[in-house]
Formats: sequence, structure tokens, C-alpha cells
Amino acid sequence: MTESARPSVSLKLVVLVVILVVSALLILLLIFFLCFRKTRNLVAKHSSGSIPLVSKEITMVKASDPKKMEEAEVKVEIGGAQHHRSSELVSVEDPDIGWGRWYTIWEVELATRGFAEGNVIGEGGYAVVYRGVLHDASVVAVKNLLNNKGQAEKEFKVEVEAIGKVRHKNLVRLVGYCAEGARRMLVYEYVDNGNLEQWLHGDVGPVSPLTWDIRMRIAIGTAKGLAYLHEGLEPKVVHRDIKSSNILLDKNWNAKVSDFGLAKLLGSEKSHVTTRVMGTFGYVAPEYASSGMLNERSDVYSFGVLLMEIITGRSPIDYSRPPGEMNLVDWFKAMVASRRSEELVDPLIEIPPPPRSLKRVLLICLRCIDMDVVKRPKMGQIIHMLETDDFPFRSELRSVREKDPVPSHADVSIKVPYPPTKHAETVEKSRWR
Repeated sequence: MTESARPSVSLKLVVLVVILVVSALLILLLIFFLCFRKTRNLVAKHSSGSIPLVSKEITMVKASDPKKMEEAEVKVEIGGAQHHRSSELVSVEDPDIGWGRWYTIWEVELATRGFAEGNVIGEGGYAVVYRGVLHDASVVAVKNLLNNKGQAEKEFKVEVEAIGKVRHKNLVRLVGYCAEGARRMLVYEYVDNGNLEQWLHGDVGPVSPLTWDIRMRIAIGTAKGLAYLHEGLEPKVVHRDIKSSNILLDKNWNAKVSDFGLAKLLGSEKSHVTTRVMGTFGYVAPEYASSGMLNERSDVYSFGVLLMEIITGRSPIDYSRPPGEMNLVDWFKAMVASRRSEELVDPLIEIPPPPRSLKRVLLICLRCIDMDVVKRPKMGQIIHMLETDDFPFRSELRSVREKDPVPSHADVSIKVPYPPTKHAETVEKSRWR
């Protein structure tokens, strides 16, 4: 071998050694990564401990004629004051949208242990919610939107537009988002005491921890959150899916309204919007279910059903009960008309409510589910009625019984007299802020 060939051979040998070393390092890194992923997925499932468990199934009301009632596309608008939406549009992948933080997919995966099954805290038709811990040790709820026929993009835009900049103690706070490729995720504050459905219908033992006072606290908190959406924002936000599983609770039993994936915006110049019928069976207002016409009074009806659920501990629709008791609204009306109001109270409540307090709340329920939409109270009025002690009710139940002892599906609530209008006019917005 000549002297000129020796450097060439040495160079080739060095290159070969370098390639072998790099290849070995890459193989070691790959093995380490796979082992790390496997270890994360084997972590024990997250448990909320004392929070009772209930079914995660969600029954949705489907559109009867999607061609007639096709939802308009909602654009994401960023900027402007908290109570107003500006017309400036930005990309959903913009890392700075003015109200929250943009998280990378890597950060979200790390927080949720690779979207481990043990971190799942909720499931629905359009999303899976995971408990996550960020790098700064803050706990969050990550809503991973399922991209069924573009649903992820639609729900992402709706939720960002509806509550991206909204801050209220009775609304779950949206702290950030992740948008990479087709993946869409929303990062919310973590509320640490489960949801109302779990505490009403889960296995809580012979005595419910939800006393009458706690239940009223939850009802008032929910009403304040809805009042802010309806009366404190422009355009107003119609939630469209008020139900017990969407009312989150903290350790002090403060209520936070969550899940704005079906929300609709309603400008002050509009009395209603016509849209596809969506929501949960048993809570959907009858006029909305039949015509697709939606406004904030549809939420009021749903709140009335929720209030009945809080009082009775019964689900809106329960096929395990006798025929006359399957539908909560019908059974509730019949019980009030037959002077059996005391039997409506959840038997798991150890100390029954004062008769005056019970009658007041029963009347609020009846007003909320009035078949005449314009007679339903606004959420601000409902807060006033729930919090006051001078709500007139002495003759109302009697008038219902005398006029219609066996009520029809539509008539009982219409015959309930209403409080003087001066109460509604003097309700201050500070009550629900």
C-alpha cells in the first residue's frame, strides 16, 4: 500500500467508527424512550378518592333535519375588552392570543402522562378530559377534542370564542390551548371535587353530604354563572347544555359552569337564533326541541330541570322508575298539584328544608319550565328569588291545586302567579358578579 493511500484508509476508518458510535447512541436513545413511555402508561390510575362515580355516558339530542337547521360557522375573534368581541381574526396556532397561553403538544403530553387512561376524569361524545400537572406543578384539566368529521375544530372555535376572555367565579376558567396539526385541546383550571351529577346520583351512602343549604348554594352559584353569560356579555352566550354533569364543584361546594362546546352567541339585536337541536335529553326546552329556535330562555328551562334534580335527587329521565315517574318534569308537576310537595325532597337529605324555603324553590322551578317562553324569568331574577325571603308564595300553590288538581303536561306552570315586576326591575347586576 502506498503512503498516499494510507491517509485515505485512516479517514475511512474514522468515519466508520463515528457512524457506528452515532448509530449505537441513537439505538440507546430509542430504547430509553420506549421504556419511558411504557413506564408512564403503567402508572396507577388517578383516583379522586371520595368522589362518587357515575356513568360517563352522555345522550345527545340529534338534529331532526340538518338541512333546514345548519349551524353557522363560528369565527374565533381575539382582542378587545372583556365584554366585547373585536373583529380582528387570528390563527388558532398564534402562540399569543391575548388571554391565555399556547401549550405545545409536548407540554400537554408530559402533563397528562402521555394521555394515560388513568388520568381520564371525564368523557363525552366529542372529547376526553384528562387531569394534568404542568411543569410549574399547577393542576389543570385538559380537554382533548375528538376530530369526528371536523367536530374538533368547530368545538375549539366555539369554546374559545364563548369563554376565552371571560372571568367569573362561577364559570370554569379557560387558561390556554393547544393547536398543532389536526389536534385541538383546551386547557382549563382543575376543579377538585367532581361534578354535581356524581354527588347527586353516585354512591354517597345513606346520607348525602349535600345538605339543603349546600344544594341551594350550588343552585345560586350556577344561576350567577348563567346570569353573567346572559346579561353581562355582549354578545350574550347561550350555553345550550346545562345539566348536572356540567356543574363542577370545588371543596367548598362552589359551583362552576363548564363545557361550552355547544354554546351559541346571540347579539342584542336578535331575539333568537335558529340552529340544529343539540343538548342532553331531559334538559332541552320543548320549544327548542320542536323548532330549533334558541335563546337564553332555553337555558332557563334547563336550569329549572336542574333545580328539580337538585331538590329531588332524581335524574330528568329515569326508565327504571314506574311509568308515572320516569319523566321528572311531569312527576314534579303532578306532586305539586296533589299537595305532596314534601315528598319531592331527596330522601338522602338528613334534615328536611323549612317549608317556606321549599315552597319558594318549587315555585321557581315551575316558573323556569313555563311553556310560555316569555313568562320564564331571567337568570338575574332567579338569583333574586333564590336569595330573598320575601318572595310571595302563600296563595300560589293553592291556585295551582284549585284550578288544575290533575295537571296536564303544559298547564301547571302557566297558572302560577308571578312576583311583582318591581322585584325584577330592581335586581342589581352586582348580585351575580
